[in-house]
Amino acid sequence: MNNLPKNIKPDLHRVASFNHKMSWGVKDKPRFFELMSEVVKLVAPGFYFSDNLFTWCRNNSLFDDAAFQKSWNENLKNDSDATIAWRRYILACAAYHCVQLQGDFVECGVYWGTGIKTVTDYLGGTAFAKTFWGYDTFDYHPVEGHASFSDQQEGFFEQVQERFENYEQVKLIKGLIPDSFVNNCPKEIAYLHIDLNSAKYEIATLDVLFDLVVSGGVIILDDYEWAGVYRTQKIAEDEWFDKRNYRVIPLPTGQGLVLKR
Repeated sequence: MNNLPKNIKPDLHRVASFNHKMSWGVKDKPRFFELMSEVVKLVAPGFYFSDNLFTWCRNNSLFDDAAFQKSWNENLKNDSDATIAWRRYILACAAYHCVQLQGDFVECGVYWGTGIKTVTDYLGGTAFAKTFWGYDTFDYHPVEGHASFSDQQEGFFEQVQERFENYEQVKLIKGLIPDSFVNNCPKEIAYLHIDLNSAKYEIATLDVLFDLVVSGGVIILDDYEWAGVYRTQKIAEDEWFDKRNYRVIPLPTGQGLVLKR
């Protein structure tokens, strides 16, 4: 595919750093960020401090990818979008691979649609070569304890639809999983991104969609490696994949990655 974004050779002597002061699970945020502002001064360039991830001496390749930078920056809706830059780049790189396979793209847990929009814009925008299915309740969040998704109220679905007004290949399906898959489901899947904040709904998704993922396809579990309230997802998904002789690859971004054989 000749229209795929190309890597541009980066400057050998310059590496980007990233510091976005938004993290979760912190008891005393003012004190924490005060200390971290000192810590980042003590490490070599190439540090990344964001989204509960602090590392240094990394290439931070997402900042060398001009096409990704454009699609990411142009689609930011809020601070949460900005802080999960590395997670978004995992999606973009997986999508780069999957767009060259047979099968559609699927995201379960769309929210504002920023993940879908970033990926499609990275790989062609309105000329994106695949059908992209997005499943969400949109107007409400079905999982208790997620009040931070306050945008999800009546009329939210229409707002998300507006973001994709000129994207004929994006199909937004409103409803509760797994019922929303009935009569609204691709026959083959190359790329599957699951971000439902719930072990129950994520297992239900895997029950229906996993067998539709083509050989070489990629499954990204957004919450897999997060502890706390999300730990139940890892436990349930480990058991589910173990029965099929698969092992989820844990990523420091908090995501989990599965390669379909």
